This record gives sequence, structure tokens and C-alpha cells, in this order.
Amino acid sequence: MSFVFFDTETTGLKRGFDQIIHFAAVRTDANLREVARFESRSRLQPHVLPHPSAMRTNGLPIERLTDASLPTHYAMVGDIRRTLMSWSPSIFVGFNSIRFDEEMLRQALFQCLYSAYLTSNHRNGRADALSLVMAADAVSPAQLVVPVTEEGRRTFRLHHLAAANGVAHAQAHDAMSDVLATVELCRLVYERSPELWQRFVRFSNKAAVADFVDAEDGFVLTEFFGGRAYHAPVVCIGVDPNQANGRICLNLNKDVGQLAAMGDLELQAHLSQKPSPIRHFRVNSAPSLTAFFDAPEHMLDGGAIDHIESQARRVKSDPQLCARLVAAYIATREPFPLSPHLEERIYNGFPGPDDERRMSDFHQASWPDRLAIVQGLEDERLRWFGLRLVYSEARGVLPAAVKVEIERRLADQLAGDGSGCLTYELALAETEKLIEEGADNEGLLSRYRTYLQDRSARAAVFRAQSLC
Repeated sequence: MSFVFFDTETTGLKRGFDQIIHFAAVRTDANLREVARFESRSRLQPHVLPHPSAMRTNGLPIERLTDASLPTHYAMVGDIRRTLMSWSPSIFVGFNSIRFDEEMLRQALFQCLYSAYLTSNHRNGRADALSLVMAADAVSPAQLVVPVTEEGRRTFRLHHLAAANGVAHAQAHDAMSDVLATVELCRLVYERSPELWQRFVRFSNKAAVADFVDAEDGFVLTEFFGGRAYHAPVVCIGVDPNQANGRICLNLNKDVGQLAAMGDLELQAHLSQKPSPIRHFRVNSAPSLTAFFDAPEHMLDGGAIDHIESQARRVKSDPQLCARLVAAYIATREPFPLSPHLEERIYNGFPGPDDERRMSDFHQASWPDRLAIVQGLEDERLRWFGLRLVYSEARGVLPAAVKVEIERRLADQLAGDGSGCLTYELALAETEKLIEEGADNEGLLSRYRTYLQDRSARAAVFRAQSLC
């Protein structure tokens, strides 16, 4: 099995609305020896405003982001997809990638009319180096140095970890530099804690996670919040009925007998309290799991192993109790309203088979034919993303009325209430704030402010005219 280490630099942190502007990946063999690398950049899409904080962090001026010599976003995403498909099957690893980079990549693929789930399909696995580093610190802290900030807080930021552990990191927040630093940190764990590394690799595969969870009477679940590891001995009580990859677990340091004696309403009230005795994770998110026989005493959260194992067997042998606990937990959930923004509906259903065929045809067709394909899409999300792609890539093929309608919709979004994409108003306010704080290195933000003022003025004129 090979590994693909990857990283993204983006216009901001808002998934679905910000875009990837720099992608880098390194492929290694099973022993973490590099065998290939890939890197690509893109220019801004017409409907995206970069957040000034991201521009300052990445050190990329607006002139660079709008450079017409750079590939378009659609071209970059196509190159990324071709490369990653040619490297599959692999285990995909990033630093904080499950929560961020994977989501940005999924959105980029989906909004370019590709299947969103490249890294979890095609016999691929996925894992997160941040979780690996935190697990190494929690289980065998002597293996890595975790630095402390001036405020006295331990930090797991990549550039801090790299410096503390003698890992070369030439340019923080450069995608390739971040990838190479991630590979080196993983090599340290691979060499110093082989058992932990093997567990990390094993649980990059969701089938392996599901098999482990089903086979074990109980295990230790390690979760990370605010840079700290929290361990809990748990037993799996069922599959999440609303999410096939979700698993619902019960903390075994709670009194199982007391829970079993509660009525349904009392049980719901108890499970809704914080902290809840119920823990939830996804088998496809590379969870940190440890078998009881591998767990040191401090991971048992103060419980005695004999009592914990006895409680686990009791729960496993009582399917009726498991079903009651799952039902009570599900009843405490607040329903998620459907977002008004199509960009936030990536998980609201898969495209149908006819649309999947149209998506495939789209990438093989000429641009005039692509417009016809897009207009035939049944999925509202894909239809809008497709029209936006044609507008960005070949707007000359659009009928005048369709072109004006797309421009009006994009202009309305950029002048909206801020619940979706970054708007002109919010971008200008954030830019002004950073300039006033003295963060305008070499005039990068001042030039961006001028860009925003010019674009917003022209957009205001267009919107006024379109209303006439």
C-alpha cells in the first residue's frame, strides 16, 4: 500500500464557498520513501473573494491570485483528480485533513461535476497526521516533542511541531512545504512507535474500523478537542440510523444498571446532558481506537479494567438496551434545516444514475455541448455548479439571457447577507480592520482593498441596471 500526503492552501476557511488555490501531494511507498510528487495552482474563480487573513497568511497578493497565466480552477481540479486517480489505491494523509483539506477537496470535485469521494472510494483509505501526532503524545509522549507557546499552552500547529522536532519546514503555509513536513513527522512516529503507526494505518480503512468495533466487546475511543486528548472506554451500541458510517457508543464508566432502569423520557433527558455518556464517530474518519489490552491505565479515564470489561459484556449481551439507548440518543438530536445555499448541500443526497452519466459526459464534450448537458441535469446543485463552470470557462457559448441571469445571481450572492460566501462588505471590513492593526505587509492588503472597492462599485452599477 502506498501513501499520498497532501495539503491545500485556500482563499479562506469556509467550506463550499472558498476555493483551493494551491494543491501539493507526495506519494510514498509503504516505508514512507518518496516515489512521486505533484503540485498545482489556480487563479481565482469569478465568484470568490479571498479572505484578507488568508491572503496575509499565504503571502499571496491579489495580483498573483488573479494572474491570467495561472490555470483556471476547473483545469487545476481536473489535473488533481487525474493525478490522484492514477495514484489510487493509496492511503491519503494530511495534517488536519479530515476536518479541512478533505472537505475542501470534496467541494472542489463536486462543484466541478466530479464525484466528491475520491479519497474514500477506489479502495483508498484516509487518515489524519494531526490525530496521529496527538495520539503519539497521548500514548507515548516521549516519542515527539510538543512545544509550548509563550502563553504556556501546548501547541500542535504544524510549523511549531516541525521546529520542535528538528523537521525541516522551509515555508509554513506553502502547500508543498507543509506536505514535506507532514511526511517527516510521520516518519518519526513510524520509526519510534511502530505499533502506533500500524494502528494508524489499520484504521485508515473504514472496513477495518467497522470490523474492530463489531468484534471487540469494548475499546478506548480517543478524541481531540482544543489540542487535548480525551480518552473514554466505550462499547458500540449500534449504527447511526441516519448515517451508515456513524457508530454510536456508550461510555463504560457510566452506571449501566442505572441507565437500564430509566424510562424512555428520563433516558432521553439524561443522554442530552453535557457531557453525554454517548460518544459518536464515523468509521470512515480514521478514528483513534485502542483495544483494552493495549491501553495503558491512564486511558481508562479512572475506571477499573475488570469493571469496564464486565459492563461492556453486559451491554453487548442486551440488544434491547442497546436499541433503547440508540433511540433515546437519536430523539435528543436537533434536526438540521436545509441550507438555503446550494454550496452547503454536498451531503444532502447523491446524484442519481442519470446525472452521474451526464457528469461523466460533461468532461468529454465541447463547451457548447456541455451547456446542453448542464441544462439537462436533474440535480439542482449540479445544474447551478455546471452553469457557473460554463460561465467561468466559456461564457461566449451562453445565450445572452442565461449569461445575464448567472451574473445577476453571482452579484446578488456577493452583495448578500454574509450567511453564504464572503461578501464585498465583509471583505472590505475585514481588510480595513487588518490594515488598522498594522498587518499590511508591503501593501498587500491596501492593494486588495482597492480591488474590492473597484469590483463592488462595478457590481453595484450592474445590479442597479438589472433591476430597471
